[in-house]
Formats: sequence, C-alpha cells, structure tokens
Amino acid sequence: MTTPKQLLVRAVARNNAEWCAAMSRSHGLAGEFGAQAWAVPSRTPLYYPDAVTLVPNADRTALAARIDTTAPGASIKDSFADLDLAEVGFQVLFEAQWLYRPASTPAPASDLDWDVAGDPDTLRAWALAWDDGDGNADLFRPELLDDPATRVLAGQSADGRVIAGAVASLSDHVVGISNVFALDGGPDVAWPVVLAAVNRLFPTLPVVGYEQGDDLATAIRHGFEPVGPLRIWLHGQ
Repeated sequence: MTTPKQLLVRAVARNNAEWCAAMSRSHGLAGEFGAQAWAVPSRTPLYYPDAVTLVPNADRTALAARIDTTAPGASIKDSFADLDLAEVGFQVLFEAQWLYRPASTPAPASDLDWDVAGDPDTLRAWALAWDDGDGNADLFRPELLDDPATRVLAGQSADGRVIAGAVASLSDHVVGISNVFALDGGPDVAWPVVLAAVNRLFPTLPVVGYEQGDDLATAIRHGFEPVGPLRIWLHGQ
C-alpha cells in the first residue's frame, strides 16, 4: 500500500524531473517520460542528470539502457534511494534529502526586492550572479524563458543588481525550488526573498526541493522538512 509520504515523494520527484526536462529542452535535448523514469538518450547539461526515477524500485537495467553511458559523466537521480546501480557500472556521487514546506507557512522577512526574469538580459544578469565567476553562466539559455512552468526569481539590491535568487518550477501539485544562491550570506539571505516570491506567485502550493549538508540544515531553519532520501549515481570513474 502506498503511504501519503510515498505519494508526496513521487510528486516531488516528478516535479524535479519536469525541471530537468525543461533545462534539457532549453539546450535542444528531448527527454521522454516513461512509467518508471524520465530519461534523455544523450548527455544532459552540466549538473543535470540523464535520468530521474519516478517510482520506487525502478528496473535498473532498463534505466541504464535509456541513457548514453559511453560518454563521460552519465548520471542517474535515484529519487527513492532504493537502487543498487553498482552492478550496471555506477557509483554513488552524493546523497541528499527531498524537502517539503507547506503552503500555509509564512515567508520570513527579507530586505531585498524581487522580480521574475522575463527577458534575455535579465536572465543573463541572474546567471552571472548565480555563477559568481565559475564560467558556467551559459548553462541558463534564453530558451528557458519560453517554458511556461519555469520562473527565474531574482533578488535585487536597492540599485537593481541581482544578488540572490533561485529557479521555481511549477507542476500540478507543488512548486519546486532549485539553484538557490546569494552573493553574500548564502542561503540564509536567499531563502527569505525566494520564499516571499513563491508565496506571492503560488500562494496555494507547497514548496519542494532537495538539499544536503549545510544547505539542508539552512533549509530546515527556513521551514522545510525532510520527507525522504535521494541518491545521485555517476557512471564509471
């Protein structure tokens, strides 16, 4: 029997897979949703998995066969942390926790204004702030602005500079948050403005995502609760 928490994790995993699909589409890559997983047959953008499981106990052999394991960097997001993918050539990259924040939870106060990036120039300013000099700002392409379920949230200083933000991904029952950042102060500065934006844009939807380590502890301080583990597997090494 499927429990309410298992149903919640399925909704969160589906939301995350839909965001990965949107990011892949913005790079010209067409993924496919199957009964057990979403997957892309060619290498996905940096930091994004080639497959995301949607149900527990997915068929690992069929899952590995849907992605390109011949090129370096193939990865699978094991949304329920219940697969042993070592036998198909993967090893654990990291583990994390899915997070859930009820829609009724008030947003903490923030000193920052916010806006939704609606044009390529604003998206570029957001991406450069998110990247903070690492050289990966091109990950966020203008095509992403065409996705109706994606909102790029920009926290702004008094002079209009982007100094914090995140991506919000809308699905049927939840809104997912990823790529949380702040140039100064880290997630403790970013979460208040991000949550204020989400509460304004999607007041009836719970907020979900995933974090690990110190970022997980910070998210919990801002009203999230862990609802289940996930595991990222990387092919070869």
